[in-house]
Amino acid sequence: MDAQYDHASVANDLPCVFALLAGEASGDTLGADLIRALRRRFPNAQFEGIGGPKMIAEGLVSHHEMDRLSVMGFVEPLKRLPELLGIRRDIIKRYTSKPPRAFIGIDSPDFNLGIEKALHAKGIKTVHYVSPSVWAWRQGRIKKIKRCVDLMLTLLPFEEAFYRQHQVPVAFVGHPLAGQIAQCPATLEARETLGLDTGRPLLAIMPGSRGGEVELMGGLFLQVARRLFALDSTLQFVIPAANKARHEQLVTLLTDYPDLPAVLIEQQSLLAMEAADAVLLTSGTTALEAMLLKKPMVVSYRLGDWTYKLVKPFIKTPYASIPNLLAGEMLVPELIQQDASVENLFQATLAALAPEARDRLAPRFDELHSQLKLASGDRAAEAIDRLIQA
Repeated sequence: MDAQYDHASVANDLPCVFALLAGEASGDTLGADLIRALRRRFPNAQFEGIGGPKMIAEGLVSHHEMDRLSVMGFVEPLKRLPELLGIRRDIIKRYTSKPPRAFIGIDSPDFNLGIEKALHAKGIKTVHYVSPSVWAWRQGRIKKIKRCVDLMLTLLPFEEAFYRQHQVPVAFVGHPLAGQIAQCPATLEARETLGLDTGRPLLAIMPGSRGGEVELMGGLFLQVARRLFALDSTLQFVIPAANKARHEQLVTLLTDYPDLPAVLIEQQSLLAMEAADAVLLTSGTTALEAMLLKKPMVVSYRLGDWTYKLVKPFIKTPYASIPNLLAGEMLVPELIQQDASVENLFQATLAALAPEARDRLAPRFDELHSQLKLASGDRAAEAIDRLIQA
């Protein structure tokens, strides 16, 4: 046992190269944390690939600008396709000719999985950090992932169970948000920071970060707010806009609700939810954030009718929101598609604003928070170490 440990220690002291590739800001944050953790295990390691300012600050040599990979929608990727394919070819050629100890693709599955598949076929150890939502829909994609990676690093425990079920090597490392968000929310301080009345109930309204989401959900949520305000005139509302474009979109929507005491802010979504008594939100990462902030919530989502008919057969999970998936039960209400009526949302949000909802949910949310609050970078580095020592 000691001899084996010494052998690993000597191996970790040898010069080695890790290749990491992040395509957006969230991946850059994860990558910087991972570089720090890997350096603790491999003091002489070198890091290269593609990353943003945080990874570069930790010593990564970035061969291309990360921003060149950050494309959205349908039209922009098509316009940039030759450039993106060129970057992919360069990365594959670079690491095929000079293999790193491991290639670690961080999120950005559309870009990274193709690179991982090519390198994996050449016998290079490949790791994917942050699971695509393959467990939620189009589960057939797991066959492709199995051909691409030697190790999947997941942020959520039920993802680990899914990969084990499909015989894909996996390690659950925890979710970085759980470490960034305090277990006890500072509700009064958040309200004071935003200039909101600390003595009146507050509902945070989160209609989504994309234009289409705000178009489908924004007016619906504001109708619910009007019903709630008619019932309780002490109620106040805060609506964080994801960016300037969404801010302008919401300003236009709010012109139909001149009497609604709604404060519209740009970004600061975590602060808005921390200040609130409850959250009415569009399904997505926002539900996880609201859970970590211990806020009762109502989760809703609508798609265009045709889009929903096309997507529905591919959805394989019993719940739409991360809190319910983590708990394995319907902890918070989910009102999706035709169930997302003004009346249903009004009744559910009214219940979420009641003090007993907070008292009931806070202990469960705290328990789930603790499950996710792990040293993600260190656990990821440990799993990578095991992979390359095998």
